[in-house]
Amino acid sequence: MPQPTTPPATTPPTSDPDATTVDRLLQAAAHAFADKGFHATTTRDIASGAGLSPAGVYVHFGSKEELLFNLSRSGHESALRLLRSAIADGPTPADQLANIMARFSEWHVEQYQVARVVQYEHHHLTPDHHAEVLALRKEMDSLVRDVLDRGVTDGAFTVDDSADTALALLSIVVDVARWYSPTIRRTPTEIGSTNAALALRLVGAER
Repeated sequence: MPQPTTPPATTPPTSDPDATTVDRLLQAAAHAFADKGFHATTTRDIASGAGLSPAGVYVHFGSKEELLFNLSRSGHESALRLLRSAIADGPTPADQLANIMARFSEWHVEQYQVARVVQYEHHHLTPDHHAEVLALRKEMDSLVRDVLDRGVTDGAFTVDDSADTALALLSIVVDVARWYSPTIRRTPTEIGSTNAALALRLVGAER
């Protein structure tokens, strides 16, 4: 397993001239939170990354936590749509599980900064905001458990506990956000294929 690597901080992801101010702030926040963590990031860091003065942050967001919440919610909603699409595109539970693991892993690579924030910084949210994000996480977990249960029912999978197995499978994917760096010489597709094959072996499926 590659060792965790801090992503390069030299090129902020906010250089798109067509991005709105809100988009630039969210991109700058994702870059800063992923690079430094929520607590170590200041509003000045975010404003600088978006090309604004520190006061410019508060025109659009009431606090640093509100920025984190918007990133967390939109990231989880994006991931949830991806999981639903992966399941819809698979004719069998084995295909569905492979799609989930491959595409979700690829998402964690291609959106590694947002993914790192989504997966590892949400506990800094206020209780109400955290509850909203947690509901999305539970829905994602439920989708994976349902695939596992259908696979067990039709004899494709050998799983003792679908909840524990879903947690193990999603942990494999989530961990990609921790160790991935653009310096790693593996493509999103390669990482996704590896994790899909690992998942199928874990549930005793034959492809």
